Amino acid sequence: MSNYLAHSEPLHEGTLPGGHHWSLLMRRGKILRLIDTGGGANVGMLFYNPADKAERYNAPDTLKCQHTFKITRGHCLYSDMGRIFCSVVEDTLGWHDSIGGNLTDAALWERWGKVSYQEKRNDWQISGEHAFLVELAKHGMNRRDMAANMNWFSCVSVDGEGKISLKPGHSKPDSCVALRFEMDTLVLMHSCPHPLNQAASYPKAPVTYQVFSAKPVAEDDLCRNSCPENRRGFVNNVIYHQEAAS
Repeated sequence: MSNYLAHSEPLHEGTLPGGHHWSLLMRRGKILRLIDTGGGANVGMLFYNPADKAERYNAPDTLKCQHTFKITRGHCLYSDMGRIFCSVVEDTLGWHDSIGGNLTDAALWERWGKVSYQEKRNDWQISGEHAFLVELAKHGMNRRDMAANMNWFSCVSVDGEGKISLKPGHSKPDSCVALRFEMDTLVLMHSCPHPLNQAASYPKAPVTYQVFSAKPVAEDDLCRNSCPENRRGFVNNVIYHQEAAS
């Protein structure tokens, strides 16, 4: 990842325990690196424009623009305004789930039982749905602001009948993915299980996160030049930032 880094040392790093959630403001020109510490992690993630939270991650446009079912190095994540929130500048897995969605409370209770915070305190089991709703509320949003999410470190496949299944053992210990932010972005994330996870007990896989400064985007940048649509997306970002500065 050194080709994209302005400095090799992270500005900040920490650990998101399994079954937890967090949100942070990623500034333009910063990189968020996620590391699956022990393997088997899932990181659900949503993106919003902090200056106008009505602008948010658009999964259909992201896939349609880049003619892909999977997300990996060289791909960009789009907003519903045709702008690019972030680019995937490094990836050791080659596939991250863009269509699997989010674990609901109902699915969690059916699969692993209903456990309250009063019973288990910080060791209780929560769904990705619950996690996102908590983080949305912190920023003045609610359920109607929830969009289709990314699932980092997870891989799904579709059979001939259209049934989606989760690939077991996809993410090994120390697998990583790095996102370079092309505009200021409010990032919501959780480490709750993928909705298709069939583990016998509620899985809790921790994730390390690191924030770096990125080098300026070069003319031959892989993400910008991987397809014509991405070049237009970067132009949309330039126009947006010029308008915001005027």
